[in-house]
Amino acid sequence: MGSRFRWLLASSWISNLGDGIALAAGPLLVASQTRDPVAVAAAAVLQRLPWLLFSVYAGVVADRLNRRRVVIVGNLARTFVLVVLTMSVATDSVSIAVVLVAMFLLGTTEVFVDTTTETLLPMMVDPADIGVANSRLMFGALTLNRMAGPPIGALLFAAGMFSPFAAQAVTVALGALLIGRIALTQPPAQAQRPAVWHDIRDGARWLWQHPPIRTLTLTAITFNVTFGAAWSVLVLYAIERLRMGEVGFGLLTTAGAVGGVAGTIIYGRLERTIGPANIMRAGLIIETATHLTLAITRTPIVALVVFTVFGVHEASWGTTATSIRQRAVPLEYQGRVGGVYFTGVVAGLVVGSIVGGVVASIWGVTGPFWFAFVGSALILTAMWRQLGHIVHGEL
Repeated sequence: MGSRFRWLLASSWISNLGDGIALAAGPLLVASQTRDPVAVAAAAVLQRLPWLLFSVYAGVVADRLNRRRVVIVGNLARTFVLVVLTMSVATDSVSIAVVLVAMFLLGTTEVFVDTTTETLLPMMVDPADIGVANSRLMFGALTLNRMAGPPIGALLFAAGMFSPFAAQAVTVALGALLIGRIALTQPPAQAQRPAVWHDIRDGARWLWQHPPIRTLTLTAITFNVTFGAAWSVLVLYAIERLRMGEVGFGLLTTAGAVGGVAGTIIYGRLERTIGPANIMRAGLIIETATHLTLAITRTPIVALVVFTVFGVHEASWGTTATSIRQRAVPLEYQGRVGGVYFTGVVAGLVVGSIVGGVVASIWGVTGPFWFAFVGSALILTAMWRQLGHIVHGEL
């Protein structure tokens, strides 16, 4: 797929390693400063909140400015925040307030970097290769971010509290350097730039008036509500329902990551043999069955198998959904449409997490899984016929 894609792939993989290191080191740093559950939860919220606040604006920025430059500047801004955080930890001047501000700033820069990075791929890869290209990007995200990064982050934190954040700063800076090696031609800019809200409206209107992408977006949002509800109590489910303890919770997430890696490896063959529409349909059946099985079972080995299969679906479905959007949306609209899409997806997760907490408090830890099963089954039934038409919008 060319040298430009190789530079993008290298940048993505090295950045994902740094983000994976932070997955473990971030919560450990928060816990070292406070044991207040509200403050601990606030750190997680402050990293996700920017996706709700800034996704659509980040999409406008990606469509208006030089995309390669936006990614480089965003990564350099992340590096600066990490250097400041590293120095504050190393000099023992860190506080929970500093950590929370850093989490929000890192989350904000991540929104602009990730939203814009996704618009780069269609500019350098042929439409027929986009699916395989996305699966290779996801392979790095799964192996480095979710599998290799967290244990490295925990080891570095034990060696020195500042070490993982220094390591992440280096990986993010290297990611910016590698993006700088890519030569790209920016899509034609608008002769006159209207107000930002006009661009946001245009992106939302394009998405809504394009039936396949509208169906894809509605499917992703609604299934994220059910997914968010079930996964919001996953740690309690592992401990109380499966009796696996904290280590068992880690094994469940690892099983999902292993399945995801397998999904990225076989994705090219799946796309060629059964096609994107059948990948989406089969995946949503698997997701619905996952909720039902977890609601019923008490057996850890069954849960581990289910999580492995779910990981295959998660990687394959996510790759397909991203590829469909990248093939269908015109280059000049990639940022705005992506921003609207991301806002809806994150909002679905937030709503689902809230619903899951309420349901679990009333009906116990299996309640959210029953809610997710019934909701997913109803959504799948309603969307079944439309799923076959989603891929028609790719070209």
